[in-house]
Amino acid sequence: MKKIGILLTAIIFISCNKNNEKADAYGNFEATEITVSSESNGKIEFLNVEEGAQLKKGSLVGLIDTLQLHYNREQLKASIETVQSKSTSVLSQINVLNEQLKTAKIEQTRIQNMYAENAATKRQIDEIDGKVKVIEKQISSVQTQNTPILNEIKSIKVQIEKLDDQIKKSKITNPVDGTVLTKYAEPSEITAFGKPLYKIANLNEMELRVYVTETQLAQIKIGQKVTVAIDADNDTKKYEGNITWISAQAEFTPKVIQTKEERANLVYAVKVAVKNDGSLKIGMPAEVWLK
Repeated sequence: MKKIGILLTAIIFISCNKNNEKADAYGNFEATEITVSSESNGKIEFLNVEEGAQLKKGSLVGLIDTLQLHYNREQLKASIETVQSKSTSVLSQINVLNEQLKTAKIEQTRIQNMYAENAATKRQIDEIDGKVKVIEKQISSVQTQNTPILNEIKSIKVQIEKLDDQIKKSKITNPVDGTVLTKYAEPSEITAFGKPLYKIANLNEMELRVYVTETQLAQIKIGQKVTVAIDADNDTKKYEGNITWISAQAEFTPKVIQTKEERANLVYAVKVAVKNDGSLKIGMPAEVWLK
């Protein structure tokens, strides 16, 4: 009986010591969650996304119907060909006038040389000069006709670029490496601009947000290694963490943490990065030991 009593006393003592061990900070795990939304309107042709699936950054995971956009693009391309034919006609006129101008200037030079040798009259000089000026004005006039045609072509090309951008945005591209948390849409559904399709987060490294008091600030710095623990079967599971951020501004202790008296104190938020072995989940509580 005496041995049993001693053994019970030792167990109680050890348990009390274990229960009296108090962590330096408490908090919950977080992850940067990204909601991927539609950038186009229409029917979802396919959406290769399932909750829990691992997706790579830049991978094509879905497509929104682009048939009408394709038809509009082809129509604009045909319009460009029609307008360009008008421009071709104008340019051919300019080419003809340029040849006439070239011939007239040769004649102008010849007559000027003859006039210098008294073999031509002033009237012939005036006539050829007038002919050159008339052709130059005709060229200028035709070029003016071509300007609005070129502007129209430029406008149509801009519209095609806008359609190309819409077609590109109809492709659903995954933005980050991560795990799909929630799926909001299914293939064959009609979606709209800004409508959520799925939510994803990188869970390979989790962030633990904890709060420390002003007196604890002197014990921590960015890059410092700390011990993080989560509840496990009849024990705790420990991880190595790395302090990545310390708030520069104090705030009141969150109500979910510590006692009523301690909630009146000002604390500072701290983020601790922890490598995830698959056991850490968003919202899971954890404790931090600074030493």
